[in-house]
Amino acid sequence: MLSKHFSRKEFKCKCGKCDYDTIDAELLVILEDVREHFGKPVIINSGNRCPTHNKNVGGATNSYHVRGRAADISVKGISPDIVHAYLDGKYPTQYGLGKYKTFTHIDSRSKKSRWNG
Repeated sequence: MLSKHFSRKEFKCKCGKCDYDTIDAELLVILEDVREHFGKPVIINSGNRCPTHNKNVGGATNSYHVRGRAADISVKGISPDIVHAYLDGKYPTQYGLGKYKTFTHIDSRSKKSRWNG
């Protein structure tokens, strides 16, 4: 286990052909915070991506997923809007947050960035 609630395999690239499974410690702290706040499992829909998989799924060229510093998450029983609002309120001046219909993107960049997908 990487932390109380997350294992390395949850962050592994989904291409099935590589061993990309690095995770940024700061991102892990953020995800543990989300888990503790909502008291519900956090599902990692997309964690690490090798460059090939990132390109295949239409990820940004400089994606934080390729660096092990991003995760697309959902929280069981909680809407992505609520997850996004919590993260935006808790971390108003930092990190990358993307609001999507079925998940929330969070990355551990040092500067604030917000977008809707």
